[in-house]
Amino acid sequence: MRVDIYRRAEHDGIFSYLAVPEGKIIPEEVTSTDWQLETRASEVADDAQALPDYHIEHPLQQIAAKGYAITSLKDM
Repeated sequence: MRVDIYRRAEHDGIFSYLAVPEGKIIPEEVTSTDWQLETRASEVADDAQALPDYHIEHPLQQIAAKGYAITSLKDM
């Protein structure tokens, strides 16, 4: 699956990331925050358990459940 990755600033120079399927718009429930495009068409393997560069765990399961995957801030 290919995804577009967005980022937003949190605190102390930390960013959170949002992955949405390539070409899809950011879901309505997260549009109220200031997401900026980080990268387009990033390839995610069908068996990926995480996107470590973006601190996203279980990306494909998150996308299947809610249409996007988001950083887990507990690991940051």
